[in-house]
Amino acid sequence: MVKHQPLQVYEKQVFVSFVTGIYGCRWKRYQRSQDESSRWECTWFVILCSSFLLLLFWAYFWLMARNDFNDFNWLVYNRSGEWRDETIPILASTTVGFSYITFLLILALFHISLGQQLNLYWVHKIGVLATLLTTISGVIFVDDLWGDEWDILLVSLQYTAPFLHLGALVTVTAISWLVAGYVVRRERSNIQVMVLFIYIVVLLGLCLAPLTFTCPCIMDRHSLKPRPSIIGRRGAPMLAPENTAVSFNRALQHGASSLEADVTISVDGVPFLMRDHTLRRTTDVTKVFPARQYEDASFFNWTEIRSLNAGQWFLESDPYWTVASLTVKERSRIGNQTVCSLVEMLRLAARANSSVLLNIHKPPPEHPRYRSWFMDTLRAVQKAGIPLKRVTWTPDTDRGRVRGLHQTTSEKLSVEAIRQRGITSLTLHYSKASHKELQEYLANNVSVTVYPVNEPWLYSILWCSGVPSVSSDAPHVLRKVPYPIWLMSQSAYNFIWMTSDLVSLAIVIGVFFFQKWRMSGMQNYNPEHIMLSAVARRSSRDVNIMKEKLIFSGEALIAVAHRHNLSSQLLWEAHIVFITACRDLFIM
Repeated sequence: MVKHQPLQVYEKQVFVSFVTGIYGCRWKRYQRSQDESSRWECTWFVILCSSFLLLLFWAYFWLMARNDFNDFNWLVYNRSGEWRDETIPILASTTVGFSYITFLLILALFHISLGQQLNLYWVHKIGVLATLLTTISGVIFVDDLWGDEWDILLVSLQYTAPFLHLGALVTVTAISWLVAGYVVRRERSNIQVMVLFIYIVVLLGLCLAPLTFTCPCIMDRHSLKPRPSIIGRRGAPMLAPENTAVSFNRALQHGASSLEADVTISVDGVPFLMRDHTLRRTTDVTKVFPARQYEDASFFNWTEIRSLNAGQWFLESDPYWTVASLTVKERSRIGNQTVCSLVEMLRLAARANSSVLLNIHKPPPEHPRYRSWFMDTLRAVQKAGIPLKRVTWTPDTDRGRVRGLHQTTSEKLSVEAIRQRGITSLTLHYSKASHKELQEYLANNVSVTVYPVNEPWLYSILWCSGVPSVSSDAPHVLRKVPYPIWLMSQSAYNFIWMTSDLVSLAIVIGVFFFQKWRMSGMQNYNPEHIMLSAVARRSSRDVNIMKEKLIFSGEALIAVAHRHNLSSQLLWEAHIVFITACRDLFIM
């Protein structure tokens, strides 16, 4: 028996023409056809979805890594020798690529919901491939240069996990309409079963995902510890050149309770403040001593170092895009900054009744002060007149020679090792210690300072974790965080979690039942009757056009039957179908 195919009705619809035109460059008319997309086009849809997920991950990574943009630029500078804000082209390309792929994916989902075949235009295929390959290259580059930064994803989940869970649950619930429409069809295939199985697993996994969450800010607000004190890391380097007197002053003005600096020993034994191994990035050494611009900073004497300008580079490179917010007076002061000595910084801290944290860079073995760096630093502390109890430094060496000074270590140690070495404080990168480990340290009276903390979300997590102090490049930003961004009790979160899961499951089940009822109702009608009834409601001009199309389709059907030498029985049935359809159409 011949299987009757529904008549194909061509009609103009602005929205559908817009969707099919942009996605597949089919602008003239759209075909209301339920034909399946080819495997090749389905493969491109999978590639499109994969590109979207990868770009979503990539965009999320850079959104969270904003806390460490300066460290990324510093690493690029150490490799290339040129200071540039490399995050700008990365963020721009990520934004464009993510917007483009998201738009195509939305169009593809519209195609599926409207029953249109997926025919991605070749220009878009090239664009999708280019975006995918560019993103993969970026992931490889970051893994090679900045591999430790992947840890920020795990840290950020402590803050974003509840919101990501709700967003993912809403998304999976929304696409249940498409999944149900595909699964409840009369035809059954292994692919349909696989799609249904994957969807159910993903949905149940999302419903149970909160069981794995560790969110410090899900806690009783009465258990919240005091606000962590803020240490100005190299002063306030987003507002003034790092490790300069004006930078430390700005940090104190914006509420920093302590100052942190990087200390290098000059060739004549004067401790001065410098983060880099060379003077190229933060001074004008290329103009004053061009032949020595790549020389280690510790091999300059104090007179030579003091002759360098340490502020003009900040105005020229504008590393944090903050120069425009400075007044004329502030720019003039910054432009005349020189390299700051340790004594100057300590005296400033003493006048402000502030404490200091020193990261001392030991000179290389061939340096004249290699064996006396410790005493050089200690003499500078005593000369500044700051109480020794306010000074903490790393590295944690020569403990027996220190009297009255605090020493900290940046090495992650167990509680037993800390007790054995007599350490009372740790200075750790935010990715080095988990929430559980921080709680263990604090329970054993070990003070922990976490660095670098430049974003309010990270500051909020550490506040909820009970960390007593953080080291920040942006004290002016953290000053504006009077309370954790969000704080929720465990009972309140459990209610939101369970309610959202139940609502999602109810909606999904309802959608599947509705789609089943809808498809079963449509299958009770003969497709030919549906299409002919649609024709009956048309104007006489449209009916005449449909008659011509029907005659042409019938003649083509009979011609195909003759061409393929079909049996007389099948050929006779084709004639009967054609004659019956023509009769029903012409008597309307």
